[in-house]
Amino acid sequence: MGFFIETVFGGLMAGVLYSLVALGFVLIFKASGVFNFAQGAMVLFAALSMARFSEWLPLWLGFENKILGNLLAFAISAAIMLAFAWLVERYVLRHLVNQEGVTLLMATLGITYFLDGFGQTLFGSSVYRIDVGMPKDPVFIFENVFPGGLLVSKEDFYSALVAAALVAVLTLFFQKTGTGRALRAVADDHQAAQSIGIPLNRMWVIVWFVAGITALVAGVIWGSKIGVQFSLTLVALKALPVIIIGGLTSVPGAIIGGLIIGVGEKLSEVYLGPALGGGIEIWFSYVLALFVLLVRPQGLFGEKIIDRV
Repeated sequence: MGFFIETVFGGLMAGVLYSLVALGFVLIFKASGVFNFAQGAMVLFAALSMARFSEWLPLWLGFENKILGNLLAFAISAAIMLAFAWLVERYVLRHLVNQEGVTLLMATLGITYFLDGFGQTLFGSSVYRIDVGMPKDPVFIFENVFPGGLLVSKEDFYSALVAAALVAVLTLFFQKTGTGRALRAVADDHQAAQSIGIPLNRMWVIVWFVAGITALVAGVIWGSKIGVQFSLTLVALKALPVIIIGGLTSVPGAIIGGLIIGVGEKLSEVYLGPALGGGIEIWFSYVLALFVLLVRPQGLFGEKIIDRV
């Protein structure tokens, strides 16, 4: 029983990180109707910026305080993501209003390859390290409840706490602030929102910036765990089954879908892997997403679309 709970706990912590990446997809789609295929590239670009500036700033400014360097690097990276959001709205979305969904998808594919190439040109193509001070050693908990206790990674635990805190902040932002309510109005009906004076272009910049911040936090966490490398864009592929299961228009769905994928991957790897062979954690989430598509195409929490003719 203790090993089962340990496996589930590890899956939940991985699932929170998947949810964090999936949130970027959901937020942008809800506010602008764009399936942002560039979310993975945004994670990589933000992580590269964080890694390189945390390395450069102490050399440029002549100080050795690692915490201060990380804070300044995070602030600069956030500013870069804000500039990126403005550029995307100004030079891409503004000119593609009311275009077909496939046109917008192709535009985000172009943004993806631009970010990959520009990030390599600007920051280099090596594997970089992000050190934000999270402990790497595992720890045993509940030793009085289970024989030997439960083995938990401190890094995974703190990463999950940071991701959960960001999700909570985003939830409060959308529910309690005027800007958040305006974004929800834009998500429900673009034309109605414009008719009551909500500036659509500004809302798009805000939501792309919020998605950029989630990409930055996800990039810092994943970069701290596995290093900042160009395979980091593949993390976004893990978010695709998450939004299929949870629903492309649902923020709670992205969270719950991430937890389902995280736990499902861990359990399948441990209990089905020995019988079916290695690598099950690679394809399990996609098979589960396919099953959900067959049963409920809009996802568990997505809005059912009814076309009237």
